[in-house]
Amino acid sequence: PCPRHIEADTNNMAERRRHRKRIQEVGEPTKEEKAVAKYLRFNCPTKSTNMMGQRVDYFIASKAVDCLLDSKWAKSKKGEEVLFTTRDSVVDYCNRLLKKQFFHRALKVVKMKPEKDTKKEKEKGKTDSGKEDEKKSKKELVKEERNKKEKEKKKDTDKDESKKDDAPGTPKKKKETKRRFKLEPHEDQIFLDGSELYVWIYDPVHFKTFAMGLILVIAVIAATLFPLWPAEMRVGVYYLSVAAGCFVASILFLAVARCILFLVIWLLTGGRHHFWFLPNLTADVGFIDSFRPLYTHEYKGPKTDSKKDDEKLESEKQQKSDSEEKSDNEKDRTETVGSYEADGSGVERHSDTESDRREEDGSQHSNGNGNDFEMITKEELEQH
Repeated sequence: PCPRHIEADTNNMAERRRHRKRIQEVGEPTKEEKAVAKYLRFNCPTKSTNMMGQRVDYFIASKAVDCLLDSKWAKSKKGEEVLFTTRDSVVDYCNRLLKKQFFHRALKVVKMKPEKDTKKEKEKGKTDSGKEDEKKSKKELVKEERNKKEKEKKKDTDKDESKKDDAPGTPKKKKETKRRFKLEPHEDQIFLDGSELYVWIYDPVHFKTFAMGLILVIAVIAATLFPLWPAEMRVGVYYLSVAAGCFVASILFLAVARCILFLVIWLLTGGRHHFWFLPNLTADVGFIDSFRPLYTHEYKGPKTDSKKDDEKLESEKQQKSDSEEKSDNEKDRTETVGSYEADGSGVERHSDTESDRREEDGSQHSNGNGNDFEMITKEELEQH
């Protein structure tokens, strides 16, 4: 054997001896301490992470204290003393549990990127950006400007929303930033009330897992003793097994048939119609949710057809608007012509009256001068 393996074995043996000595010095846990630790293990909220290459569960000290203050040991009963009265009493009791190796204190170490790597990444980004700027054409620059304008618009809208959120009466939203961290064993193994982290060592078997295991063992034994069952029970089990087999076969048939139906519709429509019967049948959902909805249909036709239809609709609308404008113009023209005709008739009538007046004036003027000849009868001459 190698000397390294010998050293490792000796170290492990030394750690085991130390652990035994600590247990002997502190004493074995009592039934009450085991009950309290078990209650805390299954009722206190825990989270899981990796520590020293192993998956562990840890809890926060303040939540453990709150959990024990809400337990039955913090409530008074007849003939029994209250175990937990204040937070300090819970902290003292948890220190006892820590010493008896139910859990241990851990240190939270946040992972940070080294500065050298960040500088190198920045320098690489600068060199790459310089090369890309040289290769970019005018079209790409125009696209970038458009994108910048769109981003500015989005920023303005976000600012407006933030102003609304800052208004009185509106709840403020905090941005959650998750950071990676790891746990390491802490040097000072003391229980403190606060945000300290403690990793569980005590891992008892839950009652549910114990009951499930017991039921499984009983079921296996009963299945092996099937030939000894009564005839009626064997016939009932036979019919149940046939019904279960038919149900499974029907689900498999539906899974294959829905795929065939989808392919047929997809081929006949040229990939435009996507029809799924029982779309959630093979999805990771519950039994009832796998049969709802009954079907889904999506139209994924080419965009050119929709554009052509839109253009046709627009052209029809334009034609309708042009015809309406033409009809309106014709109506206006007829109205103007009618008004002009009415004005013309009035002018003609006015001219006729003026001509009549002129003829009467001319006759009077001729009669007054005596230069013009008039027809006179014989009777008028005899009278003269």
